[in-house]
Amino acid sequence: MGSLSTPGWRQLNVGVIGGGIGGMSVAIALRRSGHLVTIYERADFAGEVGASVSCAANGTRWLHEWGVDVAKGDPVVLKSLINRDWKTGEPVSVYSLDDYEKRWGYVYNMFHRQYMHAMLKDCALQEEGEGVPAKLVVNHKCEDIDLEKGTIKFANGVTVHHDLIVGSDGIGSAVRGVLGIHPAKRPADSSCLHANVKTEDAVKLGLVDYSQDSALEYWGGQEGKWDKIVLSPCNGGKLLSYYCFFPREKGDYSTQQWGTEDRPVEELLAPFPELDAQVKAHLAIGIEIQPWRLWVHDPYPYMHKNTTCLLGDAGHPMMPHQSQGACMAIEDAAALGILFNKQNFKGDVAECLDVYTKVRLPRVTRVQAAAAKAAYNINERIGFSANKDIATYKVEDEKKKLTIEEMNAYDMYKDIDEELAKARGQEYKDKYLHGLPIGLELPNGVVIGA
Repeated sequence: MGSLSTPGWRQLNVGVIGGGIGGMSVAIALRRSGHLVTIYERADFAGEVGASVSCAANGTRWLHEWGVDVAKGDPVVLKSLINRDWKTGEPVSVYSLDDYEKRWGYVYNMFHRQYMHAMLKDCALQEEGEGVPAKLVVNHKCEDIDLEKGTIKFANGVTVHHDLIVGSDGIGSAVRGVLGIHPAKRPADSSCLHANVKTEDAVKLGLVDYSQDSALEYWGGQEGKWDKIVLSPCNGGKLLSYYCFFPREKGDYSTQQWGTEDRPVEELLAPFPELDAQVKAHLAIGIEIQPWRLWVHDPYPYMHKNTTCLLGDAGHPMMPHQSQGACMAIEDAAALGILFNKQNFKGDVAECLDVYTKVRLPRVTRVQAAAAKAAYNINERIGFSANKDIATYKVEDEKKKLTIEEMNAYDMYKDIDEELAKARGQEYKDKYLHGLPIGLELPNGVVIGA
């Protein structure tokens, strides 16, 4: 980040609404850039619900840049992506990650969501590290924001003023409504039940030890159907996190919240009579069986107004099928950290947020669309989209498929430099276009800048 200040740089008092993964990430990024950050959490503690969460190289790089102690998150470093036959369990398509770190500079981590959150929270709040430690305030539910004055009114009667307000309050964002964005959304065509399986329990029963694969594994998803099982190992392989997708007509959970009473195991198994016997036996010992609401949101038209912006699911909810939700929130946080650092920020918050929207919206919209396609065709998923020699390979449009190069060769510093130059009427001379090197040929045949 450096220490030389641009004329006009000033330390901001930042209010972050929502203390999840996105909220903690942006607190770290803005703390590192020299600002004072207060995180407001609506509940009486800041935590996360759910199980596994993917963090590919485009997310992991920022954790390292910010000095996050990644080992605290007890991740599994993924070695491959495996798509298996629905009935037999035999591999259909494998994408090796053996050279992943060498190619992209960072590993592909799989975290348990609660562990990842604790890791980020520690980094945001601890005394150690660059910048003033962020403050966490609980039991503060956002009720309204005066966008002109930069004041937040909370349900407990407290009102506060901030120079910059970041709405990272998730899929049901209150800040989004204040900004005048009212989502066109509809229930997804698929439903999802989640279950955890302890590796130790599976091994005791003589079942396959999937933790040894260190892989993100999928059953199904090849036939244009909604039936798909996704397995992600976390907690160093001690826990296997299963996401089980099936047509909504077999069970509609679109209005049910995570964290209620566990569903019975019979309900989890019912949609999958012909599933591979090994993974079915795993699901039969599943615990903490919970419904996951799936709603499709059309892209939002903007991500900020005045000095208030959106981040993560509040600004661009997406289906989980590219495993990029957390990474996109981390990238949002990184963008704000760069824009408000001592090189780029000249004192005009609205100018930087305008560039934030111009940098982030095209990228997140692209991933949103690709995630929706991958919901029913696993060949559209990053990684598998490179396996064109598979007999069952088929994508909607080869030129439009999302590639791993787009995600990991992306240079956010260059993207921001380009947009800031435009905003300030300056010439941009680097040979990059929207953060990708001009001349880079993607596996789908697209050449950047051609």
